Amino acid sequence: MKLRVLGSGTSSGVPRIGNDWGACDPAEPKNRRTRASVLVSTETTRILIDTSPDFREQALVAELTDFDAVIWTHDHADHCHGIDDLRQIMHARDGEPVRGLARPFTREQLELRFAYAFHGRKLYRPTIAIEDLPDAITIGDIDIRVVDQPHGGITSAGLRFESNGKSIGYAIDFNEMTQDMRNLYQDIDLWVVDCLRRAPHPTHAHLGAVLEWVEAFKPRRTILSHMDNSMDYATLLSTLPPGVEPGFDGMEVTA
Repeated sequence: MKLRVLGSGTSSGVPRIGNDWGACDPAEPKNRRTRASVLVSTETTRILIDTSPDFREQALVAELTDFDAVIWTHDHADHCHGIDDLRQIMHARDGEPVRGLARPFTREQLELRFAYAFHGRKLYRPTIAIEDLPDAITIGDIDIRVVDQPHGGITSAGLRFESNGKSIGYAIDFNEMTQDMRNLYQDIDLWVVDCLRRAPHPTHAHLGAVLEWVEAFKPRRTILSHMDNSMDYATLLSTLPPGVEPGFDGMEVTA
C-alpha cells in the first residue's frame, strides 16, 4: 500500500491568511501546508480521505482524476468543504456518482449542508452516492476498520487500512486515546497522526501525547500531520526520535 499526503495543515493552513508563517520558515517548501487529506492506494484501489477546501489544488498536483471511494472522517469545514470539486470527478466518470462513506452523524450533517451534491437539483445530477461507514468494510483489495475518536463535542472516524500484509493507520482530529483506538493502532506499519502543536489543545492531539503513544504502540513509521504554523519542519525533524517525522504536502510513503 501507498499513502500520499495531499495536505498536512490544520484548519487555517500554513501560512495563515495575512502571510502569517508563525515559527515556520517561509523559505522551506515543506512548511507550506494545505488542509489535511490523504490518498491510500494499491495497484488496483484508491481511497480518498476527506475533501478539504484545498482539494482542487491537491488533486491537480497529484494528477488525481478518479478513485474508488471517498471517506469523510467528520464534518468540520477543513475536512469537507472541498466537496463540490467532486463534481469534476463525477464528470470524468461519465456521470457516474462518486462513492462516498461517512459515519451516520457525519453523513447526516453532510447531507444537510450539501444536499445538492447527494440528491441533485433541477438540471444538476447527484455528484455523490453516499452510504454509512460501518466498523469494517472492504473496498477493492483494501480492508478497512473504523473506530469513533473523541474530537471535542463530536467524534471523528479513526481508520486502519490493511492490504497484502501491510497496515496503515490514519488518526486525524482527536484529543483523547480510547481503548478502541489503542486496539486499532497496535502493530501497525505506518501511522499518520494528528499533531497540531507542542502545547496541549482541547480538541486535537499535541506533540508530547503523540510521542507517548508512539512509544506505547511502536508503529514502524510515524508521520505527523494537521500541524499549525508553530511547527517548523526542519526544527521539528531535528528533535523527533527515530521513526517519527513531520509530514508534508506531496509526501508519498509505502507501508
